[in-house]
Order: sequence, then C-alpha cells, then structure tokens
Amino acid sequence: MNRASVVALCRVFFAGLTVVAIVVQLASLAGKGTLNPVNYFSYFTIDSNLIATGVLIAGTLNRNHASTPRLDLVRGGAVVYMSITGIVFTVLLSNTDVDTAIPWINSVVHELMPLVMLADWLITPPAARLRLRQGMLWLSFPLVWIVYTIVRGAIVNHYPYPFLDPANGGYASVTVYCLAILVAMVVVSALVVVLANAAGGGRRAEAA
Repeated sequence: MNRASVVALCRVFFAGLTVVAIVVQLASLAGKGTLNPVNYFSYFTIDSNLIATGVLIAGTLNRNHASTPRLDLVRGGAVVYMSITGIVFTVLLSNTDVDTAIPWINSVVHELMPLVMLADWLITPPAARLRLRQGMLWLSFPLVWIVYTIVRGAIVNHYPYPFLDPANGGYASVTVYCLAILVAMVVVSALVVVLANAAGGGRRAEAA
C-alpha cells in the first residue's frame, strides 16, 4: 500500500468518525427532546467539523490528481477553523455545555479533529506556495458567522456560546471577545500559511 492510499484511508476514517459523532449527538439531543436543529447547526464547532469532513472527502476523491489552488485554499480554511475551535474550547468553553455532552464526541470535535486537520495539512501540503493575503481570505467565513450569530441571537434570544451573549457583560464584552478571536484567527492563518510553505518547500525540493 503506497503513501497516497494510506492518506486516503485515514481521511475516509476521520471523515466518517466526524459524521458519526455529529449524527449520534444529534440523535441524543432529539431523544432527550432538547434538539433545535437550527441552533445545533449554528455552532461554529459543528460547522467547522462539517467543513473539515467535506475537505477530507474532497481530498480523497482528488487523490489521483494534482491539488488545485482552490482546493488548497479551502483545505487551509478548514485547518484554521478547526484550530480555532480547539483553542477557543480549551480557553473559554471546557466547562460549558455546547451540545456535545457525550464525552467521546466532545473529544472528537474539539480535540481530535483539530490535530487531524493540522497533520493532514503538513503531510500533504499545498503544491504551490501560499501568500499571507490568501490566508486572510480564511477570515471570511468566521466574519459572516459572527454577524449571523449576533443578528439571529438578537431575534430568537439564543447564542451558541456564553461569550457572545450580550446578557453576559453587554455588547462591549461581546465585541472584545470577537476582536480577540479574530486576532487569534489572523495569527493562526499566518502560521498555517508559513507551515504549508515550509512543508511544501521540502517536498518541492525532493521532487526537483
């Protein structure tokens, strides 16, 4: 079995594990009568894991072809989103119920998948060098998600995370948290670009 086949099998396994985790947690909430599908799929964690799953599947389907710049950009975004998911959960949410109460599911979506996506990025880095300004495109989805969350929260009085709820310190507090997370995303995005170029540079040198 060659390297590409091993990578493809790992991608399928972790994509499948993530889907199972999300579905099992969904079914658990439904069984308890506490499921609100829109709320559940409004969590950044769930959205990021779904993006990561899609990226792993796309990478598997594309394994016999050269990676494209568009796919590499989406892959990089998934790495950033999963990294931020892990960081924010560890720093702000480790003792908070965010609808992933089943321990193994919580570990998969908040701890394991961030590491999996980073490993996948380093093992199969982009074929072409990335520029920092390309990495800044990865901020688009989080910015849209924040606006959606704040606007929807004001309408339905539901916020996925306590630090986004203006009832906990007002909009000034929410703004501070959002800015801090966006700064963290800028830093993580830059690091993801640097790591990709370092790993890809080594592979390009070997190919030459």
